Amino acid sequence: MSNINESLQELMSLDGAMGGCIVDYMSGMVLGMTGGGVDLELAAAGNSQVVKAKVATMKSLDIKGEIEDMLITLESQIHILRPTHNHEDLFIYLVLDKSKANLALARRKVQTVDKNIEI
Repeated sequence: MSNINESLQELMSLDGAMGGCIVDYMSGMVLGMTGGGVDLELAAAGNSQVVKAKVATMKSLDIKGEIEDMLITLESQIHILRPTHNHEDLFIYLVLDKSKANLALARRKVQTVDKNIEI
């Protein structure tokens, strides 16, 4: 099990990792963050709305199951949003430099962090 800071440091060990945080998507508040690349607090608040909208849409469509992760690809960055499976209303947010990152490895690392994080 890892605490928030250890989990964030594990995410930052990835090639191309620019910044990351753990976010309460109901309030948009950041519980912990590291790195940069973007204003992580502002991005976390905005992406909280994205996660809430997807959860609501799934409920409206009666789609069963959980969101594994959400990817937002930009010209030079990849953003991974992964709702945590053991901690309701939280998500892991990772910003990657698209030219340096390996998406498959990053998704796997975020999945591992999700399994091991202890809040």
